Amino acid sequence: MDAFSDPQAVARYADNPPRMVPGYADMQRMAMLLLAERAPDDAQVLVLGAGGGLELKVLAEGQPGWSFVGVDPSASMLDLARLTLGGLVNRARLHEGLIDSAPEGPFDGATCILTLHLIERQERARTLQEVRRRLKPGAPFVVAHFSIPQDERDLWLSRYAAFATASGIDRSQAESAKTGIGERLPILSPEEDKALLQEAGFTGVSLFYAGFAFRGWVAWA
Repeated sequence: MDAFSDPQAVARYADNPPRMVPGYADMQRMAMLLLAERAPDDAQVLVLGAGGGLELKVLAEGQPGWSFVGVDPSASMLDLARLTLGGLVNRARLHEGLIDSAPEGPFDGATCILTLHLIERQERARTLQEVRRRLKPGAPFVVAHFSIPQDERDLWLSRYAAFATASGIDRSQAESAKTGIGERLPILSPEEDKALLQEAGFTGVSLFYAGFAFRGWVAWA
């Protein structure tokens, strides 16, 4: 998470996800539609990993009656989220910290996009349990992040770097990102990710998105 305390990294953040995550914009819209299947018109939605504000903005623009609670450990990224939201910022309450900094809810839905792959497995399991505890029964939860078969890790990270390069990221930067991700991120397999959601008490866990090294699921509290 240290990179998100670097002012230059924060400034670049909004430009990079669409160039590094296949189908990034569509994945966010799908997340909004999946939440809307069960969330009411006046839903309160928990957004874990809200720094940057890109996901918050998509949800707020797509669902004008929703309000949001966003949580992120980086104060700098939360500042960027406020800038990204602009006039929509009054519909979001932002909290610095991890899941324990989130109010108790209960919430009508929750998202965690491009965040869980930063968290070690044991803490990830606890985080999922705490999200579910804050949701109303039957509320939707949408997640998306790096998720790679462990015996194909190098292959899929190479494809991730190739996609980033083809999208305009400097090749050396893409290769550096690939190396750093491979060495530092606690990436799980799709089977492990689904199992953690189930172990946390979520039901109906379904894959809705797959883009090279990334996977996304919807599940119900």
